[in-house]
Amino acid sequence: MPSLERTAADHAGQDASRPPIAARAPGAEADELAALLQRIGLGEREALRALYARCAAKLFGLALRILVRRDWAEDVLQESFVNIWRHAADYRPQLAAPMTWMATIVRNRALDCLRRQRAERVAESVPLDDAHADALADHAPGPADLALAGQQARALAECLKRLDPRQREVVSLAYLRDLSHSELAQVLSVPLGTVKSWMRRGLDRLRECLGTP
Repeated sequence: MPSLERTAADHAGQDASRPPIAARAPGAEADELAALLQRIGLGEREALRALYARCAAKLFGLALRILVRRDWAEDVLQESFVNIWRHAADYRPQLAAPMTWMATIVRNRALDCLRRQRAERVAESVPLDDAHADALADHAPGPADLALAGQQARALAECLKRLDPRQREVVSLAYLRDLSHSELAQVLSVPLGTVKSWMRRGLDRLRECLGTP
């Protein structure tokens, strides 16, 4: 496989010779990406480079949204393109759009990354350092509405530390990494009902700790 060392930052701008993806008809864009995947399936390295240049930024953004940590997202992006290189010949356009197929690969690799980090016990649970406190301050869905400023975000982080480790893990993964209940069950290898129970109890304890109704 050709070396693909650049990250999404290298693809912030579009090639001046090619109109932005959003400016082209979705059907035409899908056809072009499908053609690149077909060429990659035949072993054309230049086609892989072209696909990377056109899709890496969007796929990196997906990985980063799940993982939060940029270094993990960069690793997942590279792993995903290795996977694309190896399995492009298996792509079937009648089953999924090219971007959907590639996004599924990235999402699966990102979830695998979360499982590895959990298995290796990199931390007792999701790290609650200043960077994650800032993330809580910057995101406002659900309980993160309580973190409208840095001071409130840190108060939320302190309350998270008081939760049962399992409750803290599901709440942190759900709101810092935007995982659904089903994805949490997959990552943690527990039944969906268990995840929902941990989430409900964890949120109840958070509200009590923060003094909110």
